[in-house]
Amino acid sequence: MNWRLASRLSVIVFAILVVVFVTIIQHNQTEHVSLPGNTINTEGLQGTDLGATPAPNFLLTDQFGKQVSLSQFKGQPVVLTFLYTHCPDVCPLTAEKLHTVMQNLGSDAQRVAVLAVSTDPKRDNISAALSFSKTHRMTEYWHFLVGTQASLSPVWTAYSVYAQQEQQTVNHTLALFVIDKQGKERILLDDSFTPTQLTDNLRILLKE
Repeated sequence: MNWRLASRLSVIVFAILVVVFVTIIQHNQTEHVSLPGNTINTEGLQGTDLGATPAPNFLLTDQFGKQVSLSQFKGQPVVLTFLYTHCPDVCPLTAEKLHTVMQNLGSDAQRVAVLAVSTDPKRDNISAALSFSKTHRMTEYWHFLVGTQASLSPVWTAYSVYAQQEQQTVNHTLALFVIDKQGKERILLDDSFTPTQLTDNLRILLKE
């Protein structure tokens, strides 16, 4: 009898420990999702507030071989990100999420500029940029900007983006800058952003 009671008690204790452990894990996961950068400012914009500082201008070449500058998009919200065409993971995912954002915006997508600056000057040329754009259905939605090390490096520096070639991959900062119609940096998002977050941010900026 005592053996059976002890056995049952051990099972109950084990079950309680399992419940406690699962609760702790769920709590930690919830804290992990609530990143410090995922905040909402007074305008309702989601992400890290950049204080409306002027976005540094630049001039590069897009997937069609045309010269494109940031300043030419004054009057439009701009999404600025940094990618490379041979990226095996995050860059393709970011491109797909940006395509979803453009779909979410509908006709308003034409009122938003999306600029993707290369972090891989050795391999990212006009042909590679166009191919990557077609693969991710972004050809008509964005400008994938390429250039030499000398032309791209100052842009990375201006936006505090790290880009370092490592054999077949490029270790680079994963970030999206959301810039308003006046050319001011408003919000920074990391690679965990959702299409809904970015869509909502752009709709707010379109109304300003």
